[in-house]
Amino acid sequence: MNVRLPRWLPVGLAALFSLYHLLLAAASIDIPAHPGPVVVSMVLYAAATAAVLWPPKTKNLLLPVWLASVALAVAIILPLAVASQLDPHREGGNGYATWYVAAVGTLMVIVSTRRRQGFAWIGVGFLVVHSVIWSGNFAELANLGVLGSVSWVAISHALQATLARASRDTREFIRAEQEAADWQAAQEAHVNERQYRLLQTGRTARPMLQRIVATGGDLSAEERQECLNLEGAIRDEIRGRRLLSDDVRREVMAARRRGTVVSLLDEGGIDDLDDVELDRVHRALADAIRDASADRLIIRTVAPGGDYAVTVVGLSSEDLQSSALGSGTSGSDVDVEDDEDDDDGEDEVSLWLQIPRVAGFVPVPFDDDDE
Repeated sequence: MNVRLPRWLPVGLAALFSLYHLLLAAASIDIPAHPGPVVVSMVLYAAATAAVLWPPKTKNLLLPVWLASVALAVAIILPLAVASQLDPHREGGNGYATWYVAAVGTLMVIVSTRRRQGFAWIGVGFLVVHSVIWSGNFAELANLGVLGSVSWVAISHALQATLARASRDTREFIRAEQEAADWQAAQEAHVNERQYRLLQTGRTARPMLQRIVATGGDLSAEERQECLNLEGAIRDEIRGRRLLSDDVRREVMAARRRGTVVSLLDEGGIDDLDDVELDRVHRALADAIRDASADRLIIRTVAPGGDYAVTVVGLSSEDLQSSALGSGTSGSDVDVEDDEDDDDGEDEVSLWLQIPRVAGFVPVPFDDDDE
């Protein structure tokens, strides 16, 4: 449970404490030899307190250096100005006329709370030295309340350090939780992907595996060819990935059964497409495979950043053994290499299709004279 403390509450309490010191100063104004320096000190103290308590525009409580320096200067002026008008050996003591001691402590606590602990310690350190010199002995530090001011600054510093450490630990825990959540999500994605691939493979190969078991491996030529087709379909699930949809799978299998060699290669070029655009690409690809009459179809994604998402090339030849499609940013470069054992063969490009990455894009017509 996250409990938030309203900002006005600590600010209001600090303002009330500061106002209380000013009331004590006003109530004991007849004790100093001359009230003028005391009044000036009261005004300076009120202005400095209001300045350091003024809410910052951001959530960062860090006090500006110049404002911390002003508060420190006031903490030094107050003992010098007020104590100079008091008699340290006055019979019965000075009573509330030593209000400046608690006032300096309160002001330095505020400075420490706003993460300027160095300025706060300098301020109360000067108060300790001045009080010893002014009173003439260390025993008066307790009577004047100097030890109380030092203690409050120490407590404020300790609390600020504890809160800072707790905030740092909280950020570490949040980051660790996010990393654990990301790791768990990645593991779940791997498991789901693996289960999906196994299910898809089982759905594709189970009937043929059952046939193999039933016949003891004695398959006809047609059944052996179907095994090769199924092996290609399983390979497509690994290499094709986002190129595949139910329609594309069906058309690829139909093309293989017609005797067409189909190669699918997804290199991540369409990973950035949303579902609508990806469905459009799948429909166009399924239509292209259905209407193709080539001996071999080479289908691969295009690198992100180009105008096209998928390139489809159909090759026809009397003895087609191997060919490969080159890569390009726009998918317009084709690199068809002859097999080492068939240097005299020639492959004819019977199909050239580039599916646009964005709907409505008008592709540049392919011209055979540009080859």
